[in-house]
Amino acid sequence: MIKYLAYEYQSIFSFLNIFSYITFRSGAAILTGLFFSLIFGNYIITKLSNIQPAGQPIRKDGPESHIIAKKGTPTMGGLLIILSVLVSTILWADLKNIFIWIAIITILIFGLIGFADDYKKIITNSSSGISSKSRIIIQILFGLLITYFITINLDKSISHSMTFPFFKNLIIDFGIFYIFISIFIIIGSANAVNLTDGLDGLAIVPVMIVAMSFAFITYICGNIVFSNYLLIQYIPGTSELAVFCGALIGAALGFLWFNAPPAKVFMGDTGSLALGGSLGSISIMCKQEILLAIIGGLFVLETFSVVIQVLIFKISGKRVFLMAPLHHHFEKKGWAESTIVIRFWIITIVLALIGLATLRIR
Repeated sequence: MIKYLAYEYQSIFSFLNIFSYITFRSGAAILTGLFFSLIFGNYIITKLSNIQPAGQPIRKDGPESHIIAKKGTPTMGGLLIILSVLVSTILWADLKNIFIWIAIITILIFGLIGFADDYKKIITNSSSGISSKSRIIIQILFGLLITYFITINLDKSISHSMTFPFFKNLIIDFGIFYIFISIFIIIGSANAVNLTDGLDGLAIVPVMIVAMSFAFITYICGNIVFSNYLLIQYIPGTSELAVFCGALIGAALGFLWFNAPPAKVFMGDTGSLALGGSLGSISIMCKQEILLAIIGGLFVLETFSVVIQVLIFKISGKRVFLMAPLHHHFEKKGWAESTIVIRFWIITIVLALIGLATLRIR
């Protein structure tokens, strides 16, 4: 929005040309998302507390310490994140860019799915929301819709293909099967972030680190000079997604202010599904799906810990981990919550550096 206003008066005030630069608008989006969260955070948290006086229902089969320490903390804090992202994106992004609208649609759809799940938990005073079967079916349907919008707006030569890190020309076209891969990436990313969101600050900082990485990646992919230099696919228009990623970073920073231990609010499924789904769709739009798995490796690790735990238990009746997801395993081993959170942050930073390094090592 501001880009167009600045363009109207650019001939009179030449300094307004700065608003045409994606790098400037991405930085402005970070600050806008941050300050929106800080300004309206307490108000939204108060409203959430008023409608859910008992707070988020705590899993009875979870760590015993959570039943006491986290009791009464409101959930649905993802509403603050989503609002911050939307306001920041609408202000600073090029709203004629279709990729921006796909990202907005994704965060809204998955935010609504998460909101419905959180709302059911609150009204039933149970840690069980919408049935997992129903939720997956809904996510698949909307994942298909998002995949359709992405593929029809990408060049046909790359819309159903995947690139592989470390290789210059290893690009595989999966044809019609890519639709299933894309849906899996979107809903897998959404649910992976959801599984990771179990401790104060645990999920939001890795999300922020992944968003930082993809702000850089999308900018490079949409810049013909940099993409040719780094030998990665040039995809016109994707550089504008750096502004959306900037909005995610700012919103995450602002939310962390309230989610830092001891948390005043939880993001809930409203936030985790919205953030994860958004990151998944962004990776597909810039054709760097495998990089998402590398940079967001912590989310993959948490998800696999649950899958392994369930499979092994069904086969042998034994548990690999003391509790899944993985962060609960370390809690059971006696690690302090802050220790787990900070060490998982460090892991994400290392994975982000590895992922970004692959852009040059080809």
